[in-house]
Amino acid sequence: MAKRFQITLAQLNPTVGDLEGNHKAALGAWQQAKKMGSDLIAFTELFITGYNTQDLIKKPSFCKAAQDKISKLAQTCAEGPAIAIGGPACIEEKLFNAYYILADGKIIDVIMKHHLPNQNVFDEKRIFDKGEISGPYQVGPIRIGSPICEDAWHSDVSETLSETGAQLLLVPNGSPYYSGKNDVRLNKMVSRVVETNLPLIYLNMVGAQDDQVFDGGTFALNRGGDLAIKLPLFEECLEHISLRETDEGWVILNGDLAKVPCDKELDYCAMVKGLQDYCSKSGFEKVVLGLSGGIDSALVAVIASDAIGPENVRSIMLPSPYTSTASLSDAANLAENLGCNLDNLPISDSVNAIEKTLSGMFEGLNTDLTEENIQSRLRGLLLMAVSNKFGEMLLTTGNKSEVSVGYSTIYGDMAGGI
Repeated sequence: MAKRFQITLAQLNPTVGDLEGNHKAALGAWQQAKKMGSDLIAFTELFITGYNTQDLIKKPSFCKAAQDKISKLAQTCAEGPAIAIGGPACIEEKLFNAYYILADGKIIDVIMKHHLPNQNVFDEKRIFDKGEISGPYQVGPIRIGSPICEDAWHSDVSETLSETGAQLLLVPNGSPYYSGKNDVRLNKMVSRVVETNLPLIYLNMVGAQDDQVFDGGTFALNRGGDLAIKLPLFEECLEHISLRETDEGWVILNGDLAKVPCDKELDYCAMVKGLQDYCSKSGFEKVVLGLSGGIDSALVAVIASDAIGPENVRSIMLPSPYTSTASLSDAANLAENLGCNLDNLPISDSVNAIEKTLSGMFEGLNTDLTEENIQSRLRGLLLMAVSNKFGEMLLTTGNKSEVSVGYSTIYGDMAGGI
């Protein structure tokens, strides 16, 4: 009879620094995997600490606490599926980005990340030590190799694993989203499959941490690069997948292939997930923004409504003598369509008061950008006052083009938490 092997893929959303919460999430997922009869449950890169930890992981007490949580997980989950989970490894005064393999109540193997990314949002060469390329580990009847994230973007780690007896590549990731990233990842992993002639599982985390958004999109490839499994993007999920041993080696049985939206929709999903997690992980339940009637603030209001619900979004009109009737009606219509709150704070009297205060110092000087920016900065002041008073995080509404050319007013349009 052909051998079978079942893996539960945990595409979940850990929180940086929340060791207890991440441990609880891992335990809950393991219990589900045990109920489904899985042989192994796999988590993503640095799951126990959350990702990207930046300098937090360099604190010895935090690193030790994270390792203790992994040891506790191994002991608690002694009877049931093996566990593959990312976490830090402090060994002989060196710090590694590691992948732990847990079985029978103990840690049976620790894989060290070899290639450390050091571009864009990554600073791993400064934070971690470079691990040696290791061989595969055994779970039940199958030998598994785990290149950790960046390791799979280079050929050497996967080739070494293939040459040392790996029968499956399981790649744990904390791979952040950018437009077009889905196709880039798929092409890279197809290359690893073709080079090694091994099936491959690309397991990616989902969620956001400050300016980094992780889109999930876990997938599995068989020999030749054939797509066997594709999990949804920007959604948490536990997926139980099966493998069968054939004369050619292990094969991943075909499962669901989630739809991949167009790039614009993915960009929008990234903004929604980024705001949603920024609020939840920072403890904000409500947000506030200035609604002008223009496109930028309208889009922010829609993103916020989708992220945390329109009932938790306060929009405020701050009209001046220069605000058009069309802007007022557009803002009111949008707020009504979304179902979010709309307040009105006219700023004419406040602008006059500020101009009066400055009149002596500015006497004899022409009116210019200074006076124009007073309106924007006054709006920022009032919006921040509302934010402080009601505990609602202020959202900025200046767009990227404006910021890049210095048009978005500092302390005005640029005031806010995100």
